[in-house]
This record gives sequence, structure tokens and C-alpha cells, in this order.
Amino acid sequence: MTLPDLLILRHGETEWNRAGRLQGKLDSPLTEEGLRQADRQAEILAALDLTGWSALSSPQGRALATAARALPGRSVLQDARLREIGLGDWTGRLRSDLAAEHPHLFQGEGLGWYDHAPGGEGLLALESRLRAFLGALNGPVVIVTHGITSRVLRCLAQGLPVKAFETVGGGQGVVYRVSGGQSELLR
Repeated sequence: MTLPDLLILRHGETEWNRAGRLQGKLDSPLTEEGLRQADRQAEILAALDLTGWSALSSPQGRALATAARALPGRSVLQDARLREIGLGDWTGRLRSDLAAEHPHLFQGEGLGWYDHAPGGEGLLALESRLRAFLGALNGPVVIVTHGITSRVLRCLAQGLPVKAFETVGGGQGVVYRVSGGQSELLR
């Protein structure tokens, strides 16, 4: 799949991120640090020529709040395909509690446990909706989304298997440029 250039932003830190609580489809407000991260994203984007670029965001509050600060004065359309992976019964739970209940899933720093949430969306469904999203793009776009969604999106845009999502890097308030199948973290 040939893709246009992408700038992929993860929302800034939220209160639940700081507490270690899984958000999934739910939301919590950006922290002061999250607001600073969104402002830093705005600085990074301001240094780029975004003439002809569109802007799309997850409809979830934390992404929209980040988009408002990172893309001031720009029209940002919402796309539900950019929402975070659904976590089913684990939505709103503390990661530490889940790790205590399911230690075999949370050994080490891996993220594969996202695929085991009871009633959750799962990585295959996330991959399917993100392939549809990428297939519909017709020009360069700034994307404001979430942690796991960003990782899987970048895997697909780079032609990597989705299972590589654990290795492509993450972080709060980051900006990745994906062009010609290569990803670069902008600082």
C-alpha cells in the first residue's frame, strides 16, 4: 500500500495515565504535563510546512484536547477509526491490579496483554480498522490518536507485522513522521 506522508501524535499525559489506570474507550483530563506535551507538539508542528495537509483526530476527549493545543487554528476532523483499542472488562482498571491477577500476561515490559482483555477489541480488529483508515487517505495528514493505536498504525504504515507494535516506540505527547515506509521521532 502506497501511503501519503503522515505525522502521528499521541495525546498528552492524562490523569489516568499518571495513575496507571487503563482508559480504552473512557477518558480522563490531560494533566499539566499533558498540556505541556501538547504545547511541545505544537512547536514541533509549527516548524514544518503543513501546507496541503489535513488533520484528523480520534473523537476521544484526550485526543481532541491534545489536537486543540497542538494544532491551534487548524480544522481537525474526527475519525472514529483512530480511537484507542477497546479494553472490554479491563476498561478503567489499574494496570497493577491486572498484573497481580494475571502475572503470566504482564511479565516483563511487553504489551501483548492488550490482546487478552476479556470482551476487548483485540489487535486483529484494531489492525482491520486501521487498514481501512489508511486505505482511505488521499493526501498528507496529521493524526492525533492514542498509544496502542499509534503503534499499530505505524507498523502498518511501515509494512511491519502488527506483532512488532511492542518494538516501534511510544511515549506521551510524541510526534512521529512516517514517510516512504520509514518512521522518525521528531523532537
